[in-house]
Amino acid sequence: MNEKMNRMEFLKSLGLKGASLVAVYCAGGALTSCINESMAPAGNDGGSTPNLVLDLTSSSYSTLNTVGNYVIVNRIVIARVSQTSFAAVTQVCSHEGKAKVTFRSGEFYCSEHGARFDTSGKGLNSNGSRGLTTYRTELSGTNLTVYYS
Repeated sequence: MNEKMNRMEFLKSLGLKGASLVAVYCAGGALTSCINESMAPAGNDGGSTPNLVLDLTSSSYSTLNTVGNYVIVNRIVIARVSQTSFAAVTQVCSHEGKAKVTFRSGEFYCSEHGARFDTSGKGLNSNGSRGLTTYRTELSGTNLTVYYS
């Protein structure tokens, strides 16, 4: 069985408790995890060609027909922000590199430490101060194209 464990679970499994657990956990923030949560989405070719086309009539993406909903595809969070516009950002938060970004209440949000970002990727609090990588979107008929570059 291939199970993943977060840093806190790992440290607890080593028998660390109380103040020593907190000290090691906080100091370990500078360490990288074994899971590569790269900022680049899978399949990024660095070119100007569309790398992702979503058919909004497909059941996988039809949730994007409603303002305020979002989907995550290839580590990109794609949200319907108004009747006429979409926003797409990396799912990987700039605060600590965790793939925890979602869309809620009209903004992007990282559930790991509460980093918040506007729909253009700009940070709205100290944990989000580095912003998010954004991707250009274009709607043509029922196809939404997300450009990686």
